Amino acid sequence: MRLDKYLGDHNIGTRKQIKEYVKNGRCKINGIVALKSDVHIDEDKDEISFDGVILSYKKYHYFILNKPSGVVSATTDGRNTTVLDLLKDENVKGLSPCGRLDIDTEGLLLITDDGGLIHRLLSPIKHVDKVYEVHLKDRLTDEGRMKLEEGVDIGDKKDDGSIDYTLPSKVAFAPDDGQDRPVILLTIHEGRFHQVKRMLEAVGNEVLFLRRLSMGPIKLPDDLLPGQYRSLTDEEIDLLNS
Repeated sequence: MRLDKYLGDHNIGTRKQIKEYVKNGRCKINGIVALKSDVHIDEDKDEISFDGVILSYKKYHYFILNKPSGVVSATTDGRNTTVLDLLKDENVKGLSPCGRLDIDTEGLLLITDDGGLIHRLLSPIKHVDKVYEVHLKDRLTDEGRMKLEEGVDIGDKKDDGSIDYTLPSKVAFAPDDGQDRPVILLTIHEGRFHQVKRMLEAVGNEVLFLRRLSMGPIKLPDDLLPGQYRSLTDEEIDLLNS
């Protein structure tokens, strides 16, 4: 990897700025002042420091965001604030949200540049649990619960034209939300367009508020407020890759 790219990945500055920084002797490679910004380094073996601070290189970056309502799960958007816009202090190049939450849906969203992990988490074959807190217009009936857990017709079709039922889910009842609105915890393994809302519509109900609480082994931290984010811990990354 070129030194200027390495420093750029650490948000040191633009390539033009980095060239000037290196020229001024602010960067060292294995304790020796770097002479050129386009020199190639081994990011796994060489010790790189800038202004005396040793920089560590990570191939991939992982963040957990508590997505607020009104923000779109996209990398760019001409009208709305995106989830990447909320990562104001990070180098967002190459980062993508792991799946999508509707603009009015809140909660856990993983953001990473690890494409392999995104694929594993989103593949229905992997059966990764995604748990949603669902506030409903009407109390869910036993029949509605049974249908949700067995799989419902939300209007999707298979290639042969037959009904593409949702995969079996899990439903747990939670205390009402204080506004006399019933709440359920719904666990699904897919990520179809507006899936949770369409599932509840299929059983004659309506979603009034939706928040994702967990994805696989990662849960939304209680102290992470809407709009806030943090890097995943090494332990959390290991859990995702186990």
